[in-house]
Amino acid sequence: MRVNKKYSCLPAEEKGIHIINIRAIEDIGYDQHESTLLNSLSKNPDADCKYGLYFRDGKRKVDYILVYHYKKSSAGKTLAKRAQQNDAGVRSTKQDQPLPGKGVQLEMGDSEPHMDYHEDDKRFRREEYEGNLVEAGLELERDEDTKIHGIGFVKIHAPWNVLCREAEFLKLKMPTKKMYQINQTHGLLKKINSVIQKITEPIQPKVAEHKPQMVKRLSYPFSREKQHLFDLSDKDSFFDSKTRSTIVYEILKRTTCTKAKYSMGITSLLANGVYSAAYPLHDGDYEGENVEPNDRKLLCEEWASYGVFYKYQPIDLVRKYFGEKIGLYFAWLGVYTQMLIPASIVGIIVFLYGCATVDENIPSMEMCDQRNNITMCPLCDKTCSYWKMSSACATARASHLFDNPATVFFSVFMALWAATFMEHWKRKQMRLNYRWDLTGFEEEEDHPRAEYEAKVLEKSLRKEHKHKEPDKEKLTWKDRFPAYLTNFVGIIFMVGLTFAIVFGVIIYRISTAAALAISSTPSGRSSVRVTVTATAVIINLVVIIILDEVYGCIARWLTQIEVPKTDKNFEERLIFKAFLLKFVNAYTPIFYVAFFKGRFVGRPGDYVYIFHSFRMEECAPGGCLMELCIQLSIIMLGKQLIQNNLFEIGIPKMKKFIRYLKLKRRRSLDHEEHMKKKQRYEVDYNLEPFAGLTPEYMEMIIQFGFVTLFVASFPLAPLFALLNNIIEIRLDAKKFVTELRRPVAVRAKDIGIWYNILRGIGKLAVIINAFVISFTSDFIPRLVYLYMYSENGTMHGFVNHTLSSFNVSDFQAGTAPNDPLDLGYEVQICRYKDYREPPWSENKYDISKDFWAVLAARLAFVIVFQNLVMFMSEFVDWIIPDIPKDISQQIHKEKVLMVEVFMREEQGKLQMLETWKDKDKRKGEHCNNHSPRLSRSRSGSLSSCHSYPLDV
Repeated sequence: MRVNKKYSCLPAEEKGIHIINIRAIEDIGYDQHESTLLNSLSKNPDADCKYGLYFRDGKRKVDYILVYHYKKSSAGKTLAKRAQQNDAGVRSTKQDQPLPGKGVQLEMGDSEPHMDYHEDDKRFRREEYEGNLVEAGLELERDEDTKIHGIGFVKIHAPWNVLCREAEFLKLKMPTKKMYQINQTHGLLKKINSVIQKITEPIQPKVAEHKPQMVKRLSYPFSREKQHLFDLSDKDSFFDSKTRSTIVYEILKRTTCTKAKYSMGITSLLANGVYSAAYPLHDGDYEGENVEPNDRKLLCEEWASYGVFYKYQPIDLVRKYFGEKIGLYFAWLGVYTQMLIPASIVGIIVFLYGCATVDENIPSMEMCDQRNNITMCPLCDKTCSYWKMSSACATARASHLFDNPATVFFSVFMALWAATFMEHWKRKQMRLNYRWDLTGFEEEEDHPRAEYEAKVLEKSLRKEHKHKEPDKEKLTWKDRFPAYLTNFVGIIFMVGLTFAIVFGVIIYRISTAAALAISSTPSGRSSVRVTVTATAVIINLVVIIILDEVYGCIARWLTQIEVPKTDKNFEERLIFKAFLLKFVNAYTPIFYVAFFKGRFVGRPGDYVYIFHSFRMEECAPGGCLMELCIQLSIIMLGKQLIQNNLFEIGIPKMKKFIRYLKLKRRRSLDHEEHMKKKQRYEVDYNLEPFAGLTPEYMEMIIQFGFVTLFVASFPLAPLFALLNNIIEIRLDAKKFVTELRRPVAVRAKDIGIWYNILRGIGKLAVIINAFVISFTSDFIPRLVYLYMYSENGTMHGFVNHTLSSFNVSDFQAGTAPNDPLDLGYEVQICRYKDYREPPWSENKYDISKDFWAVLAARLAFVIVFQNLVMFMSEFVDWIIPDIPKDISQQIHKEKVLMVEVFMREEQGKLQMLETWKDKDKRKGEHCNNHSPRLSRSRSGSLSSCHSYPLDV
């Protein structure tokens, strides 16, 4: 039989004794509940408490668990085993049942080794804290006889009166008895909605909460004075498990342990190792035979399974089980994934348009035509020779797939798509706020963090040491100035490190290209550009993945030394630093290819060199857009496959396996413990603790940047993001349901700072795409040539127009090719891509007027595109209301109905008072008419008249 130390097993008002008296009773081996002992001898007590979901009496539900480490002596083990052996016989007296307490330890005190000071201090803090929890109204039960050696559990139950009190303090909106009809659509809209419901019925989850509601209960902040408004027919289910755990967590944060001269809530106690973990329990098992139906099992079947990837998410059930904050994350992820469907379809159409028109593209046909016999200048000094432009035919044809007129349309479409997505999410958020009764919710100031309280204590102790009067201390900017300075220097250093790594990859590309050009095989020389680009992108990907993990740890450390006061402040500062570092890390290589590569090359005879030996690399003849596409696609796909999916699957599995090995080693020490079935709180303790939603949001925000920022160069980005997110939703769901401890439900009405980051990325995407189309692609030079220089109104001659000529006799000494006859003939004039004067001009090799015409057109396009798309985005933002019309009507209807409810209540009270007055008046007249003798004695008449009981 499992042996427990019980703290306040019944409410204090029922027992009328203090927790210390209970401990004293336990110390002598006496238990008040004789029936519990007798029942435990006849059947399995673990089954009565549903293996840890309830207290030992099988009636009080476990709302929260505190976990702590303790040192178990060998004498204590022997005593516990002896007690278990004695339990085999049936006893008739209560004194025959020994429980391990202080009294037993006193008997063995001489043989038990003394615990160290730190363990004693932690134990005293736990005892004081748990005593304060009992004074706050909570009921506790201790369990140290578990399968996990050296781990003790404190089970916490919140009785009804505590739940009512805290629900009123937290202003929790609870459903009342009043129900009202939800406004339904009429006419054509009703028919359309019914058709849509029938079509989408196969993809709807089989969950009661997901069915469309026809009626809704009116909600009102809970009040103990107005309990008659609420439906309290079933008090056990009125507050669900999520709400109960939230209430208990608020008490845990508020209750303090005053030992060590300053107050310590549960966050401080966890940070100081007094408790090792604190968490609410899952509802039960999600797999196995004879598993009772519960919300966790239902979520596993209808949500956290790859087999239901095509179905909608049961968001209301997710919110019911995990709380509003996590529910909003998955709702946002679902809306984002749905909005990627039209973006993916348009991106595929743009890509197919490029494939269909590649054979009709005149510039690429001219580059592939070997009859043009265009000889290009060497790509490097000495070792590289002259080459034919037709050898770059494949690159030119591939560039047209992404560099065509449809790309401009797609960039405009994606800018409007981003604005529509944000508006759609705001409307969806308002619908969820209405459904989840969050319309009037306002976040209150959170409790100070443990680290902040410790810093304030340290500051106050320094003042006490200097014999100053201790005021109510708080940290000022002067206290935080060293941390701010460290943050600034650290972030600048990390950004500089990212730039340095990108610069190192550039040196690698240049040196590798020069080394491969020496290759004697023609195939090796022809594949130099592809080899260098592919290997450099893979290096960038590996560096990005490694630095992402490093930057995440550094951002957390930088935020910790700032010592923010509340968890909300800590989270916002951490998000800002992590996003800044990860944004720079992920997009710096892409920015280099898009806007810097090939811009500062120089010209033949006057090239720009790095370290006086490496020549700056040039773009391919078809432009840098194709290389930008390769860079973007490999980094995006690599991050999603390796970092997001493999890491999210592999690392938790590895941690789980390590915990399994540790537990297996512990179990081998005690075979009897191994044979017992685990309690619910033991199973949940072995799960991974919940680390917050920041990594999940960060992953999606970086992906949103890939989808919007450089979409002009990679129209298939939305498609790959959609495929990733379909897996990501189920992967995250499986992680939350099966691999993580149940997080504390947190109320929230929006996604917080992430919405502002999304809006910022959407605005930045318009600017970046305008510059990509203008400066990275050849869209503007083609337009300029078509309308200013073309003789017949076609693109014939465009390639020749973009190339300048160079006389090989003007090479600097020591830079001319070693093998000038590599092509089989002597070259006198070679071509290079730039707008410069020819060698026979008076101002040879100077920038030509064509360059300035193209530059003016590019800048004009940036200005027009940016302002036009911004205006269209703002128009979309303005024309779509943030609050849906039907929701605003329902909110107004709720307010009117609530006023009616209170008016009727007041009228009922007035009528009741008038009825009582009339009864009193009639009874007084009755007494006066029928009792003349008693009327002489005023006191007697009054006592006689009012002797009848009134049933109020």
